[in-house]
Amino acid sequence: MKPIPPLLDHLVLATPDLAATVAEFARRTGVTPAPGGVHVGLGTRNYLVSLGGRSYLEIIGPDPEQPEPVELRPFGVDRLAGPRTVTWAICPPDLEGAVASAHARGYDPGPIHPMSRRTPDGTLLEWRLTDSGSGPPAGPVPFLIDWGESLHPAASGLPVTPLLEVTATVPDPDEVRPLLTALGTELVLDEGPFGFSFTVETSRGPVTFG
Repeated sequence: MKPIPPLLDHLVLATPDLAATVAEFARRTGVTPAPGGVHVGLGTRNYLVSLGGRSYLEIIGPDPEQPEPVELRPFGVDRLAGPRTVTWAICPPDLEGAVASAHARGYDPGPIHPMSRRTPDGTLLEWRLTDSGSGPPAGPVPFLIDWGESLHPAASGLPVTPLLEVTATVPDPDEVRPLLTALGTELVLDEGPFGFSFTVETSRGPVTFG
């Protein structure tokens, strides 16, 4: 198996049909994802699975109980034909320091935005993350996140499918590797059309999602 990316916080599996994707994950792994919460105003909600340690999987899709948002939903879920692993996040010890270091190395991770959501039990989670906007390909280049004083999702008693590996294909790996280095992380990259996949350990053996 290939090494797990340093500082990995979470992987993002986006889908146009959240209920169907959660059911499919449960069918394939034998592990049912836990409800995460609602992103009010963005038109999405998520389900979560621990990947071991301080890493987790976020399955995100449209929330049928919210009205249509003014702008497109996050992670392009409105334009997806089916579930797809679209990007990932890293959690550096010092968010501002990591952004400054990336700038010094020639990469702009984008501005830092505050966000929040409530868990099903009503607990308010607040975090900050970067948004590179229309910069380099968002999939293989992670965004940065800082959970501040909030309880990290992976520490909230989630069901677990241990992460075995993460890989990506990109048209030009040499273009992407310096950006990962600027962020203090790395990812196994192969040349090819953009694609992202991860493999988890289950009682039924390794299972891979693209």
